Amino acid sequence: MHIRTIAALAAAALLALTTSATAQRLTIRAGTLLDGKGNIARNQVITVEGPRITAIAPDNAAPVTYDLSRATVLPGLIDTHVHIGAHFGPDGRLAGANAPPQDRALAAAQNAHTLLMAGFTTVQSIGAREDLALRDAIARGLPGPRLLTSSAPLNDATLTLDQIRQYVRQTAAEGADVIKIFASKSIREGGGQTLSDEQIRAACDEARALGKRIWVHAHAPSAVRAAALAGCTAVTHGFQIGQAEAALMAERGTYFEPQTGLLLQNYIENKPRFFGIGNYDEAGFKFMEDSIPLTLSMFRMSIKQPNLKIIMGTDGGAGAHGQNAREIVYRVNTAGQPAMDAIVATTSLNAAALGLENRIGSLAPGMEADLIAVDGDPVTDITALHRILFVMKGGTVYKNLPPPR
Repeated sequence: MHIRTIAALAAAALLALTTSATAQRLTIRAGTLLDGKGNIARNQVITVEGPRITAIAPDNAAPVTYDLSRATVLPGLIDTHVHIGAHFGPDGRLAGANAPPQDRALAAAQNAHTLLMAGFTTVQSIGAREDLALRDAIARGLPGPRLLTSSAPLNDATLTLDQIRQYVRQTAAEGADVIKIFASKSIREGGGQTLSDEQIRAACDEARALGKRIWVHAHAPSAVRAAALAGCTAVTHGFQIGQAEAALMAERGTYFEPQTGLLLQNYIENKPRFFGIGNYDEAGFKFMEDSIPLTLSMFRMSIKQPNLKIIMGTDGGAGAHGQNAREIVYRVNTAGQPAMDAIVATTSLNAAALGLENRIGSLAPGMEADLIAVDGDPVTDITALHRILFVMKGGTVYKNLPPPR
């Protein structure tokens, strides 16, 4: 298994290097182009030089490097919340921190490749210290999405305010791109608030002073309110919120990263692989099963809240890598979110939440050439996001399949 995986990754790396070396200027014909900001254009040609888009213009029928005239081209997808190192071990069960380091590293690299082939050209891993080395390896050419990471999260509610500030400073000094704190229990333990309002504010204030974004794990309404009032960047989960919390996040400009279509379903589908580890017990699974209709109701309420910045993060871990678009499909087909809103959330809005809106998340001259092509039109059939034909990241082509006839 490991030898096959290494061979596949090596082949992909060679393809990427070969493409990068030979394709200084590329042209891509797009039958339909979604720019990531809600606009649609037909019959366009995208010019890419090096890692960036240099022009987008109407098709003049000139020869092109890649003819995607029977596909829909859109920005590379972004997931603001994965756990890229999470995997199942040789026994088929969730691998823990005591798994051999080489197995953890290989699994993370394999997950990165899987995510890229699924059309995700940028992900944020929330997170583990091992992510820092993987991030740097991808930047050097290992096939995978552009990676941001929180390194190790804060989940110790006994820390003093000064200790929390020190944690933020230390994590930033280690190279973390974002700070992650747990302000409530896991949903498997009921989701109640753990950090005090003062602790949440101390963490968010320190992160802001250092120019770092901060992601807050929060289920309880009180924890979500505290995070929004403290000026934290984003709240992830929010399973138990009501309209008051949604309105407050909208008022404060807090990004909201709910999950409704993949996270809990993946745990339940893989129950034998998780069961008996930590809080993955009968009570924990009961909490998760009961939370599926709760999250659906919460999401339907949230998309009706004016000005609420709902972004797309799956919290995808072991078993979920590569299935990330299930969250988008569920949001549209089950929860009723307009397809274009879901696409914008996964592209330009996610880029803004990561502080990268001037580099990625939309297709325009000057932006990095992160783009994908799908078989079908995701505006009318969101399941097209499962049918990835073409993947380019930073001007390098990693996947190129012909569309079905």
